[in-house]
Amino acid sequence: MTSPSATLTMWASSWLAGNSAPDDVIDALHAWAPMHLVWAENQATAERTGLPWPDPRDDGVAALLPSIRRAAADPGSQLRLVLPGPGDVRGLPAGTEFATAAVDACEGILIGTPGRPGVGLVPHVEGPDVLRWTAYTIDRIPVGLHHPGLGEAEYSMREAVRDAATALETLNLLETGSDADPRVLIAGAMARTAGHRYPTEMPARAVRILDSADQVAAILVVAEKSAPGRTVSATGAVAIEDLLRPLWSAVRSARAAAINGAATTEV
Repeated sequence: MTSPSATLTMWASSWLAGNSAPDDVIDALHAWAPMHLVWAENQATAERTGLPWPDPRDDGVAALLPSIRRAAADPGSQLRLVLPGPGDVRGLPAGTEFATAAVDACEGILIGTPGRPGVGLVPHVEGPDVLRWTAYTIDRIPVGLHHPGLGEAEYSMREAVRDAATALETLNLLETGSDADPRVLIAGAMARTAGHRYPTEMPARAVRILDSADQVAAILVVAEKSAPGRTVSATGAVAIEDLLRPLWSAVRSARAAAINGAATTEV
């Protein structure tokens, strides 16, 4: 997993489907931070979710689980991961506090039945050991959101791995023999995502997609960190951004498709 929202979406869906225990969800999220604060955006949301307001509570992830079950109680409910990025707000309910917070965090979760009221969750980093989860009321969960199927997403990621390698070559970042060998940096970036577990029932194809997305993301992170030092003009910096932006969009789309596709069991 590469974000707390992805972890919670996958493990909470597994729990609601009866495939995992509450402790599995808690343990998976503790891989992100040992302390989780939870609260509601306002009093109305507190009444809807049962979460505290106006001050957060340090009961941890366990306090989120009853609220998630309550929000997902209607037939057809689901947990849906959203991963907005620059210029990419797919799946967000426009004009909401949740959308603003999700864009700021680059992640979030929608809970409920499409077309009906629901709840949104967004994590915020409070410090090296603390995540704060804020719950938002959503008047209408967006409908008609298209994510590629797992087959399409897997094909897209195979192409993205190739395109990301080509981007490194274009940026002349594949020289070896230095202390900052990109291959070593990429391996290190990928290793940082390896400590997060998947539920046992997770489809093998979804796992492959996420692994490929992690590989592409690691390449892009290294490219972004290494390329500016080789760029002497603003024009060059813009060219790098234009080169990498569609690859980042492909990574977000593939991750959302893999997580949401694996969590489609109605809860």
